[in-house]
Amino acid sequence: MTKPSGNSRSLYANPTAQVLFAVAAAIVLGYLHPPAAIAMKPLGDGFIRLITMIITLIIFCTVVTGIAGMEDMKKVGRVGGKALIYFEVVSTVALLIGFIIGNVTKPGGGMNINPATLDAKAVAEYAGAAKSQNVPDFIMHIIPTSVVDAFAKGDILQVMLISVLFGFALSAVGPRCKPLVDLFDALTHAVFGVVRIVMKLAPLGAFGAMAFTVGKFGLASLGPLLKLIAIFYLTSLLFVLLVLGIICRLCGFGILRFLRYIKDEIVLVLAVSSSEPAMPTLMEKLEKLGCSKALVGLIVPTGYTFNTDGTGIYMTLAALFVAQATGTQLTLMQQLTILAVAVLTSKGASGVQGASFIALVGTLMVIPSIPVAGMAIILGIDRFMSMCRATVNMIGNGVATVVVSRWERELDGATLQKNLAAQ
Repeated sequence: MTKPSGNSRSLYANPTAQVLFAVAAAIVLGYLHPPAAIAMKPLGDGFIRLITMIITLIIFCTVVTGIAGMEDMKKVGRVGGKALIYFEVVSTVALLIGFIIGNVTKPGGGMNINPATLDAKAVAEYAGAAKSQNVPDFIMHIIPTSVVDAFAKGDILQVMLISVLFGFALSAVGPRCKPLVDLFDALTHAVFGVVRIVMKLAPLGAFGAMAFTVGKFGLASLGPLLKLIAIFYLTSLLFVLLVLGIICRLCGFGILRFLRYIKDEIVLVLAVSSSEPAMPTLMEKLEKLGCSKALVGLIVPTGYTFNTDGTGIYMTLAALFVAQATGTQLTLMQQLTILAVAVLTSKGASGVQGASFIALVGTLMVIPSIPVAGMAIILGIDRFMSMCRATVNMIGNGVATVVVSRWERELDGATLQKNLAAQ
């Protein structure tokens, strides 16, 4: 019997190849046998839950040990300030790009859909979840009612607040808390060990999530809205290659080489339509690239809330699509209002599939002339849109971490190029 070659064995063991094969098999199953494909949903949901159950623990341990190990406490505030400025500028650029592309290409033009014929009940539950959010409410939400509650709910921002405060406290106490810092550091390694075990199930999770998507909504559902999907995917690709590409080039590395470095995470996020499952391995890869544990722990989790580039493109583009498809004429002031509101509502719309759709419903509610029921038009393809926006969100956060690390002179250009090439 002929033994498989070394290349074949390495292909079988390659995580990217495994997930791609699982996705292909899921699409075939979803197309040929939708009921069986829909029944695969627990595989995807279970995998995502396995990852999300330890994300808060990873964030807590990484941030606490990183800050406690920093000699310069001013650096934490400086890094956080730079990151927030970067997040706001780049995510606003993403919103503007979606706004411009929506006006130029007019993806909903000519559809002439009567809002009265749409199923408003399909959007009602999202409208209920999309309550108006102001700055004080957003800030108060960051403060948990208790430490246990923050971890129980898995709220990333609340866990970040607790972690930063705890890290500062350990640093202020000094040597007396060193055993505790060492314990958290050891726990971090143990938790990442758990992640590596769970990630072996990634092909199963990708298979379940993709099979459900194709079986539930069907490839035929893409037809009438193919123009919107194509424009969104193309716009997102251009944003990554041009906008993020220019940012990367200015910081001494190439976007294509960075994308190859995180290809496993890209494939996984595309398959499960959520960026959270890729967070642990993305953080680990960024540390291997040369970014400090403290900086990675601060920027990546915060970026999942504040740096939502894919969501930004989606929200302004989809909002204009709904208006155009229902024949709603928007004045320039109304369009600028949508843009301004989306700057706030897009924050926090990352990670979980469907959060961006809720945020978009909340944005449209500020313009009464746009029928919220019009969101039913794109409800059926939202899962396909989510694949792209979650991937762009994840890529944007990876780039942001490397960029701030370069600004902080933690990572020199030669070391960065060497580490990227080594992979």
